[in-house]
Amino acid sequence: MLLAVDVGNTQTHVGMFRDDSLVEHWRFLTIRDATADELAATLSAMLGLRGMELAQVDAGICSSVVPSLAQEYAQVSVRYLDGSLLLVGPGLKIGMAIRMENPHEVGPDRIVNAVAAYERCQGPCIVVDFGTAITYDAVSAEGDYLGGVITPGIEISIEALAVRAARLPRVDIAEPKEVIGRSTQAAIQSGVVYGFAGQVDAIVGRVREAMGSEATSIATGGFATSIVPFCDLIDETDDLLTLEGLRLIWERNAGG
Repeated sequence: MLLAVDVGNTQTHVGMFRDDSLVEHWRFLTIRDATADELAATLSAMLGLRGMELAQVDAGICSSVVPSLAQEYAQVSVRYLDGSLLLVGPGLKIGMAIRMENPHEVGPDRIVNAVAAYERCQGPCIVVDFGTAITYDAVSAEGDYLGGVITPGIEISIEALAVRAARLPRVDIAEPKEVIGRSTQAAIQSGVVYGFAGQVDAIVGRVREAMGSEATSIATGGFATSIVPFCDLIDETDDLLTLEGLRLIWERNAGG
């Protein structure tokens, strides 16, 4: 079985694949100073919830936007997985040209998403990932990674508003009952939901215009389900897109 690990700034998403089928997946809080032993213990506990164990892992692949944790997962590979865990980074075959001024500065999660999206669409596409930041990544009709857009994420924006505006509370994201909020909390919720939905539509529209094609737009990430219902230009939503991209990259390097 293949273990796929997507380490984000806020959450870590883990999946177990049998061939090309996702058997199970879990999320847990990303702890930046976790050790390799602690990570292995967490993975083992997650697998145990479904009657699985680390010994059943034949191979693995990890994408991490936290450099210190990339090093710790490398140690997990050595100590617990017989060195079978691949780390997404320079030198790994992804099957996609990176048309950036400095290809090494692109986050591995963004490349993984782009690979999965192009495999699905087989044509021009845009990935909108609702994570700690909201990232927009463009892939050409030929399957080249063109670059993208990065904006502050929803949670960051809510926290900043509460910290910088003394009389405004921190609110949970919820579907607004109406556009014109009749309380401070309702007004903030309306602003967050409709504001980010408008941002997504505006940026996706401009990226499509720049690409010169009706690129398919795919949303992923933790907050996608809260915002996408209010967007007009998102074609699909897939919370498992990154895990699928990890599986594809693993196949292109060790499983093909």
